Amino acid sequence: MHNASLVAKRLPFVVVLALTLLSTASAGASGWQASASGGATASAYAIKVVAPGGGGATPTISAPPDKVQFSGGFSYGTGVDGGAAVSTGSADASVSAVAGTNATATASAEVSSLSLFNGEITAASVTARASATAKPGSATGSVSGSGVSGLVALGQSVAGGGSAALADWGSLRTIESGSSGTSATGYHGFVTAVDIHLTADHGGLPAGTSILVGYAEVAAEAAPPQPTTPTKSKSKAAKAPATTKGRAPEPKAGFLPIRQPPTITPPLQTPGGHVFPVYGPSSFTDTFGAFRGDVSGGWHHGDDIFAPLGAPLLACASGTVFSVGWNEVGGNRLWIRDGAGNLYYYAHLSAFSPMAVNGNKVNAGDVVGFVGNTGDAQGTPFHLHFEIHPVGLLGLGYDGAVDPTTYLTAWKHLQDVSFEGGNAWAPRGAVGKAPKSGAYLISSSDISSADGLDPGSLQRALQPGRGEGIPAAPAARRLPARQPANGQPTAAGPSR
Repeated sequence: MHNASLVAKRLPFVVVLALTLLSTASAGASGWQASASGGATASAYAIKVVAPGGGGATPTISAPPDKVQFSGGFSYGTGVDGGAAVSTGSADASVSAVAGTNATATASAEVSSLSLFNGEITAASVTARASATAKPGSATGSVSGSGVSGLVALGQSVAGGGSAALADWGSLRTIESGSSGTSATGYHGFVTAVDIHLTADHGGLPAGTSILVGYAEVAAEAAPPQPTTPTKSKSKAAKAPATTKGRAPEPKAGFLPIRQPPTITPPLQTPGGHVFPVYGPSSFTDTFGAFRGDVSGGWHHGDDIFAPLGAPLLACASGTVFSVGWNEVGGNRLWIRDGAGNLYYYAHLSAFSPMAVNGNKVNAGDVVGFVGNTGDAQGTPFHLHFEIHPVGLLGLGYDGAVDPTTYLTAWKHLQDVSFEGGNAWAPRGAVGKAPKSGAYLISSSDISSADGLDPGSLQRALQPGRGEGIPAAPAARRLPARQPANGQPTAAGPSR
């Protein structure tokens, strides 16, 4: 497919369009054929260098089943200065695909700190995202969320969707995408976030080399609906149990179509604001509303944030922790209620931190648990299932969740907490069908009550904490004072 797209750049628009549709139809041929009778596929990679006679790339992953690939960095070639011709910081990818009457597919690839040819081309981040949904009679898709940040080529800023000439040795294009399909045949789409093509030898790479950064591809077609069997109507509708302030609107197993997902994303007006709920490298795509046959409502009530096993989970807002424990669907799970009354649901944890105690007050940025795949996520890639339930929709019960994607995209990633050792606890298997203890994360001491802006609080946190489980023997060391983004010293306060 990429060879076709490279040739297409040199042809008139009509021919380009024809080649694009042909390439999209043939590029994931096996995946597209798999979905032709009802199904879904997804694939992604972070970076690929296609050079005459060689090349290099990060792994390409595909779904089903769902997969996540985290790469600490990537480098290729030797530049004229002896350094790598192509280098990156993190290079991550994730894919998910669910077949059925309501088929969904999502794919994403994210690259940070891109540098080519000794800094002639740089970017802070590059993201490719693609999604597809299909149900009987309709199929749609999107590459929204794809973009570049801080892209500079030969001193010239390049915006997402733009292009640039690279002197007399090449060209650069961003957000190249294509799609095909109909409501009857399903949807198939792809996006390449950054595409660089060399027309002459440069920086240690030969003419004809292509550097593709951020690629995502999806396909989805709905399976025919299953015939329905008439059921006798009940004379009286069952009365829903009353919901109290202290009770969480828990997900329940079973497909019970109650109502469609809310389409609003109201301002949360949370005192003190929010931070991103996962610390460190992670990846997520918008899967809110996708078909899920194992929860009430029959649709995905949040987003799955993929991250390595044991990645710290942070309180996204200051508030109160409640409903800590085990749920058949969510596994190890907890809820947080912020100062405005909004609720946040964390599911599939491998373990809790000692801050995860019912009624405990937490600040935004406090560590409340660790990434896992407990509950109905067992066997899937490690991730946090995260939901947002605005206070104004709590009357809808569990179906009052809203799409968290725009919120998550806007929230700040915490950068100033140092994880040095650890202390966590997991349930002892006495509740429901919770697994036996075993997810003790002893690689870091308990920092759940620490403030990353106050080295003193981190120092104090390196002492054994309360809670169940087996605390590690901490290896305390003095941590340097941290400076916030504005460069001004900061007194103790919430980690944000």
